[in-house]
Amino acid sequence: MARIGFIGLGNMGTPMAGNLVKKGHEVHGCDLVKANLDAAAARGVKAAASAAEAAKGADVVVTMLPAGKDTIAVYDKAGVLQAAAKGTVFIDSSTIDVASARRAHELAKGAGMLSLDAPVSGGVGGAEAASLTFMVGGAKEAFDKAKPVLEAMGKKVVHCGDAGAGQAAKICNNMILGISMIGVCEAFVLAEKLGLSHQALFDVASTSSGQCWSITSYCPVPGPVPTSPANNSYKAGFASALMLKDLKLAQEAAAAAGATTPMGAAAAQLYGLHNAWGEGGTDFSGIIHLIRGKGAK
Repeated sequence: MARIGFIGLGNMGTPMAGNLVKKGHEVHGCDLVKANLDAAAARGVKAAASAAEAAKGADVVVTMLPAGKDTIAVYDKAGVLQAAAKGTVFIDSSTIDVASARRAHELAKGAGMLSLDAPVSGGVGGAEAASLTFMVGGAKEAFDKAKPVLEAMGKKVVHCGDAGAGQAAKICNNMILGISMIGVCEAFVLAEKLGLSHQALFDVASTSSGQCWSITSYCPVPGPVPTSPANNSYKAGFASALMLKDLKLAQEAAAAAGATTPMGAAAAQLYGLHNAWGEGGTDFSGIIHLIRGKGAK
């Protein structure tokens, strides 16, 4: 079993680190928030006083941080690359911009490390259940070494290509998700206006050409999918604020690449409004409230 340093023990990082412990790995975790360290310790994660301490002696170092600037700060200023042995595998599972991901790879390579960008899909529920999907960018040598560690935290691990490819896959996937959820919400609101029941629309759309994950797994109205956040007052599985972050990253990437993404741009605007309504902490499927023109109850 491996010794793993885990930096960033928030809502996603703590269950991910805990699942590594369950698989028999020795995990040393670091976070700026003591409550997060305590929650991770309850799952068997050993507290490290600093990011550098977590990386010292590790076979693999995982980072799960809020933004690209945070990943770069850890790689460039926290001493982790100096503390780890040459050849250590660094995995950044944060969702960040492609440029920052590639910069992190450069820093790791310059220090003699192997590195991957490996953002995830599946939300907090997937992190708890070890059923995340990892979208991975980086050299095959690093991917092969890291794959058993990633498989301890997820059910699907896809090597998407070279440095930055994992982040590219993540923002493209979530742009699809954001757009499709808005379309599903619009359809259910139209159905309400036309006197069609939620269940009737679900029964048709979930088994015909309108079928998509936003309907079958995450239906934005109560009833048809009992496990969807709509049945739990839209408590966030994936918060609207995080969807907005990802849509903004997609728009930044589109501008840099010269890609035309009008639906992605519209989705970013609508989620911006949803967040401005004060619903950034609710589930992203709660955007149905904005489509209806009414706030959450």
